[in-house]
Amino acid sequence: MAVALWSLRRIGAALLTLVVVSVLIFASVRLMPGDYTDLVLGPLATEAQRAQAVAQSGLDDPVVTQYFHWLFGVLTGDLGYSFVSNVSVTEEFAARLPVTATIALLTIVVTLLVGIPLGFIAALRSEGSAGAVGRIVSALGISIPEFLLAGILVFAVSTLGLGVSVGRFAPFAVDPARFFGSLVLPVTVLAVGCIAVIARNTRDAVMNVLVEPHVQAAVARGETPWFIVRHHVLRNAAAPILTIVGALVAVLLGGTVIVEFVFNIPGMGSYLQTALGRRDYAIVQSAVLLAAIVFIVASLLVDLIANALDPRLRLTGGSRR
Repeated sequence: MAVALWSLRRIGAALLTLVVVSVLIFASVRLMPGDYTDLVLGPLATEAQRAQAVAQSGLDDPVVTQYFHWLFGVLTGDLGYSFVSNVSVTEEFAARLPVTATIALLTIVVTLLVGIPLGFIAALRSEGSAGAVGRIVSALGISIPEFLLAGILVFAVSTLGLGVSVGRFAPFAVDPARFFGSLVLPVTVLAVGCIAVIARNTRDAVMNVLVEPHVQAAVARGETPWFIVRHHVLRNAAAPILTIVGALVAVLLGGTVIVEFVFNIPGMGSYLQTALGRRDYAIVQSAVLLAAIVFIVASLLVDLIANALDPRLRLTGGSRR
């Protein structure tokens, strides 16, 4: 019963947060400097033409009416039409979101397969060369900007002729091999920084658990290192690692702008970047709301899973970070 009540409170808090975020997004988009009519009609348009464009986009309605109209459309799956191109935002999202989601999913898989073992090795062998190498790799991965790493990889691939597709994107339905080939470099660029973050946080989480009394008692009882890691360290270190993974999932879904631009990938990031330049409210507010939903849902799932792994979190009110 206590678990159910705790879970319901978490879900209620997530829903309330989502409502507040939707209001902030709607207000912030309309406070952006500039006017999309200048981009659509040009500086020589008459006031009558501008008024007609504003009326056609529904921006002459009261702000509250605009918000609830947009919110009802979001709940029913109708995100409206682009103010600039008059193309359905829902259809564009349906075409572009799978591309960005695939990049994010592949990045997370590579990150978990490489970053968590690297963090464990750095923690368990912190006094040796493996720990030093892990710390150096993490520091380099975090400090290298994505655009710089992307440029280096493009130059290396172009110079050495490694056979990796650059700027030759093809939809999965048209050419699956070319689709995944065009994602190799974007995933690599994003995974470097994510691996560094996961490795460092995994190392810190494991080292914090290793100094806890129950682990010291296990060592005193003569239990083997593998048994101690498997039965005492993994579960207790999982909560902070899950927290970072949940944050990375949300960040990746909305943070692929640079790699999509550099590698000419038609995903959500490049679409949002273009919409921001055009002051296209319908696209911007829906894309930012989608990123917020992913972040809130990911955080909620992390809290629920972390609570199942460590019931003590209900007493502290959140995840162990």
